[in-house]
Amino acid sequence: MTGTDASATPPPTARRMWWLLEPVHSVTYFAPEARAASEAAGLRGFWRGYFACRAAPLGPVGAAPVTAAFFAFAPGMVARALPGVWQLAMPETALAVRARGAGAALRRLLAGHEPAAEEAVALLRPVTGALDIAGRVLAAANAALPLPAHPLDELWHHATVLREHRGDGHVAALVTADLDGCEALLLRSGIDLPRGELQPHRGWTDDEWTAARARLTARGLLDADGVATDDGRAAHRSLEAATDLAAARPWSALSPADLDRLSAVLSAPAHACAAALPYPNPTGAPAP
Repeated sequence: MTGTDASATPPPTARRMWWLLEPVHSVTYFAPEARAASEAAGLRGFWRGYFACRAAPLGPVGAAPVTAAFFAFAPGMVARALPGVWQLAMPETALAVRARGAGAALRRLLAGHEPAAEEAVALLRPVTGALDIAGRVLAAANAALPLPAHPLDELWHHATVLREHRGDGHVAALVTADLDGCEALLLRSGIDLPRGELQPHRGWTDDEWTAARARLTARGLLDADGVATDDGRAAHRSLEAATDLAAARPWSALSPADLDRLSAVLSAPAHACAAALPYPNPTGAPAP
């Protein structure tokens, strides 16, 4: 649940790139074309499509590895979808479904932005091509997939690989900070995202939410009203810094000039895709 704390200093490259790439990736969750593709494949209900399509690069796995990799979801919520969802659509079908849905969304949203997308793809290839995937389960699984032939589909592929790479590092930072999935959501809720955007979308019960809040209060990270304390905000800033650091290495594949150019060419596509996302949203993505 990466945040957007304001700062007088420019944000790190890794965070700036996440701001630009997350809307491109997230059309797979929020665009109507993605929903329609899942429904047409028999994945009825948002969460069947979500878990099938996002977990598909891992193969026909059960609930436990997905709970571990996705981190912030309640185990019970994951278990309601997996492994049963594979009886509706095997992973290879789910991969085709998500590609079809995201591709259709991008063709609508990025009409007129194709030259910028093509230039962005050319700049992103060396970034994902040299990606260090050690300890990055979701990034590794997505990076192993073939490159799509169409530039818009390839843009979504790169955005997805780099988004999951950052997410894998964020999970490592949360584990190091001794936060579990529910506690991580509560800390973010105590800063800037409403509970209604987090708890129901991640499947935690009221009892689980209350117990996690008590644990964070005992640690001095939340006050009695569930608002982050100074220590809680400092912990969140440390998590953000650790996440940025863990996501920084891929961008060393580009020169400063190429990074500036990539930021420039991604700006219009990112804003166009952002139109498909609600704000605030449970991914924590800010408007670019």
